[in-house]
Amino acid sequence: MAELDIGKHCQVDSCNLKGGVRASGRRNKVKSAQFTQDFLPFVCDSCGGVFCLEHRSRDAHSCSEASVKRESHTVGDSALYPCSFEDCKGKELLPVICPQCEKHFCLAHRHQDDHKCEKLEVQKPRMTATKELVQKIIESKDGSKSKVRRGAKNSATAAKVALMKLKMHAAGDKGLPQTERTYFQVYLPKDSKTSNQPMFFSSKWSVGKVVDCAASLASLKNNNNVLTAKQFRQWSPNSLAKILKKVSIQVVLKKLRLCHPQTGDALRMDDTLVSLLAHPESPLYNGGNLILEYLDNECTGLEDVTEYITHT
Repeated sequence: MAELDIGKHCQVDSCNLKGGVRASGRRNKVKSAQFTQDFLPFVCDSCGGVFCLEHRSRDAHSCSEASVKRESHTVGDSALYPCSFEDCKGKELLPVICPQCEKHFCLAHRHQDDHKCEKLEVQKPRMTATKELVQKIIESKDGSKSKVRRGAKNSATAAKVALMKLKMHAAGDKGLPQTERTYFQVYLPKDSKTSNQPMFFSSKWSVGKVVDCAASLASLKNNNNVLTAKQFRQWSPNSLAKILKKVSIQVVLKKLRLCHPQTGDALRMDDTLVSLLAHPESPLYNGGNLILEYLDNECTGLEDVTEYITHT
């Protein structure tokens, strides 16, 4: 009776086993001079090849289609996959492969940013240059506000340092409660005998009242309550005739104004100190500076505050 050829040779060239399946399902090996038959072949789930018991694993038959490309270390019956990140000794039971660089990593270095992936997409230089250009345009439009904020920050620090010294030497109304007192180094008009004088005022006072008090403390001529030439021309003849009987009117060109130490802007006479101390963009500071100067009625402020204050 002819022998049935029911097996296939193991696809490893150096192997002499030939496999097949019997009805009983039991392994049966028949030795001969040419080869040994094995009736239970193994099919690789990666490359689809047929192999014997000895060569059934991917590593044993050097599988070309294996999904795991990096070597693994076997401890007992479990394979450990080492992390590819430099100096990392971490290992995982299951492969954790970066889809971009296709290397193994531990859970701590699985993300591209964590293992500094060589294929990580970086921001293009063109986009960086565009952002810088937009930022420069914004800064150029808002440059004056930025300078005011920087100056305000420096002034706030300087005011805290100067406040204690001002409290020791400042002149003012001694009847004011300590909780209302606000201290300033007041820089006087250019033609004054002294350049500056420490003073304190009530935080509840208006700028107009502060000017009157500062002028009195520094012995400055104050024409703020005298009609200007413009105001003089606004009176009707009948009203003017009545006023002339009661008061003498002087035509003056300039008035005392209180100016901001950073911006140089003339402060409004009806604003209170407490509101100026809480100004959101360019506040005054308790212990800070103020500038007192004679300005034309149409003038809105000083052009250069450094002519009064060397360090603002």
